[in-house]
Amino acid sequence: MPSKPSKRKTKAAIRVQYGAMPYRFTPEAALEILVLTTRQTRRWIIPKGWPIKSLRPHKAAAREAFEEAGVVGRIGAKPIGAFVYDKALDDSGVPATCEVRVFPLLVTRQSETWPEVEQRVTQWVDPARAVALVKDPELKTLITAFARRVAARASKLTF
Repeated sequence: MPSKPSKRKTKAAIRVQYGAMPYRFTPEAALEILVLTTRQTRRWIIPKGWPIKSLRPHKAAAREAFEEAGVVGRIGAKPIGAFVYDKALDDSGVPATCEVRVFPLLVTRQSETWPEVEQRVTQWVDPARAVALVKDPELKTLITAFARRVAARASKLTF
């Protein structure tokens, strides 16, 4: 008797990306987060991209931050968290699930020009505004948690 074909659906693999949470402090010591638009849908996000063979994950995240937003600085080697989203990989619109592992990037400089300067809009905003601008719920949660950690750390430094 021939066996029946399996009706189980195979789950597509989750693809990993690396992202940066660019941040800085105003002269008044207020935290600001850099958000930018995607090239096609113009949604607000943080810099992120695919792994780069010759670079460790946090260094790949730093490179993406420069290419997409022109920022450089000190990148943390440990991720502060991750979020998952669906990305259309090609013109067919077929989505792929991506997990973005996010590394903190204390920005020391933003260039006047960078590879994708003509393709994106960047904006420095306070954490509450960043949360309001981004649509992805997991990224909202990550920004909120990051801002709380920074505030908690800052409160321990005051005398």
